[in-house]
Amino acid sequence: MKPLRTETAFHTPWFELVAKTMREGEPPFYSLKLPDYAAIVALTDERKVLTVRQYRPALERYTLELPSGLVDAGEQTAESAARELLEETGYRAASVELLGPLFPDNGRLGNRIWNCFAEGVVKAGVEPEAGIEVQAYDIAELLQMTAEGTFDHSLHVAALLLAQLRGKL
Repeated sequence: MKPLRTETAFHTPWFELVAKTMREGEPPFYSLKLPDYAAIVALTDERKVLTVRQYRPALERYTLELPSGLVDAGEQTAESAARELLEETGYRAASVELLGPLFPDNGRLGNRIWNCFAEGVVKAGVEPEAGIEVQAYDIAELLQMTAEGTFDHSLHVAALLLAQLRGKL
């Protein structure tokens, strides 16, 4: 099934509100068009997963997340993940493996999160972005924190699970 009409109802630099008319005479279905982004499960030689603690205005609280960010135009997803890892944590990955994409919210969002994995990440002598605190946890700790609701970014929990299912953790 294809929409009869697709129009941009509202546009910002960060997202578009898209109106899709599916059947004549019915109100449009609205969805958000957002850029794709990449998240990385980065494992140190000590088998610790790097996370970032930062304030999120949308939630009005600090969160614990995997390093992640938007995929820039013309950039490969693994490159985006490596760049975000360096910018947010000051750690560098020798190589990044793509674990695969997931759709954040099939009912409302049209973008994907590209999940990546890197092991043996090392400090690169770069300071993390301002406002970010880097924390490292072993896998069991991070899974326990997920069960307790401390590590609660659902897309990043999914990335962690994907890495575990692929035998990386």
